[in-house]
Amino acid sequence: MANTLFTGKVYHRFDELPSTNDYAADLVAKSTPPEGTVVRAASQTAGRGQFGSRWESAAGQNLTLSVIFYPNWLEAGAQFYLSMAVSLALHDTVRHLSTTTSRPPSPEIKIKWPNDLYIGDRKAGGILIQNALSGRLLQSSVVGIGLNINQLEFDAAIPNPTSTALAFGRDFDLETVSDKLLECLERRYLQLKSGRRAAVKAEYEEQLYRLGVPAHFERADGAEFLAVILGVGADGRLYVEQEPGREEVFDLKEIRFLIN
Repeated sequence: MANTLFTGKVYHRFDELPSTNDYAADLVAKSTPPEGTVVRAASQTAGRGQFGSRWESAAGQNLTLSVIFYPNWLEAGAQFYLSMAVSLALHDTVRHLSTTTSRPPSPEIKIKWPNDLYIGDRKAGGILIQNALSGRLLQSSVVGIGLNINQLEFDAAIPNPTSTALAFGRDFDLETVSDKLLECLERRYLQLKSGRRAAVKAEYEEQLYRLGVPAHFERADGAEFLAVILGVGADGRLYVEQEPGREEVFDLKEIRFLIN
């Protein structure tokens, strides 16, 4: 069992669900589950990522779970801080896994904006957060996490996937990884709750994939360009510089990475 104060103390486990996020959201709608309640499935038949993208995960080989939180101390306009904290928790978890392998050198572990977990240039995990509001504050959050652990083969239609097994050269015990993930998640959540927003943002920016180096992007209209990531705003928008002194700011659906 995870060494946590409240996260994972109530734990719903299933062999199969359409979506752990949907199940958790239904729990919140029907009652008030304790904060930190976990919904986990060995297989999801309708898992999804950001912007409706499909999340592929082989049954029993990866982690697909959702955690219920009540961040009613966080303003709606600051909800991206929760996304940053959860992204850092995923990063913390995989960085820990990388220290348990003897395969040198380990690929870089980074967060691809806004919240994908990358090992090298390949995606190993991601998050999907569904927030409910009460006035100007968040009322509840369902934090969905998918992390590829032991899967070795992926659908060819899925762009640049990987897993910790592929990246680090060994299998991992799912229960051990799950416990570590919940511990990291609670620690980052409490860091944010304690008011350390600047620290969360600074650490998130420090771990951004392709930070400070030229990267290829595509605008929503299909136009491609080269730019350097400068950082993010508190609202989650991405700041880039195309040439010295020429900065642009992009919302979540206005730009995407082009990765070979």
